Amino acid sequence: MPRYRENEEGAGQRSQRQLRVGEELRHALAQLLRPGELRDPALFEANVTVTEVQVSPDLRNATAFVMPLGGANAADIVAGLRRSAPFLKGRIARAVRLRRVPNLNFALDSAFDSAQRIAALLHSEAVERDLQDKDDA
Repeated sequence: MPRYRENEEGAGQRSQRQLRVGEELRHALAQLLRPGELRDPALFEANVTVTEVQVSPDLRNATAFVMPLGGANAADIVAGLRRSAPFLKGRIARAVRLRRVPNLNFALDSAFDSAQRIAALLHSEAVERDLQDKDDA
């Protein structure tokens, strides 16, 4: 699943309303996903960070990008969040004033893995050798 999708307004641009609703949902989910708040065994003691919530242009669907603390049991936690989505939608409906609460989908945030991979590439011997060649010239 691509992290940033294009919508009708242009390449990766989101409307102000989409951004505002996404941020409200992110804050509400962060409060609901505190350890001990949910009864699902995979989520009961899990520390989950909600990094971003992207809302569809019609505000009917939202994808929450999450990352468990330390990346441990990521697949189990995302599966638990998907099972708990209807419950979380009901709790969000009470916490956030929206005409219609979006359907929630959860995805593992791969931005941390990408950043780590880029950092490793930048610190590789080949890149350091290329930089030294440019300094010598």
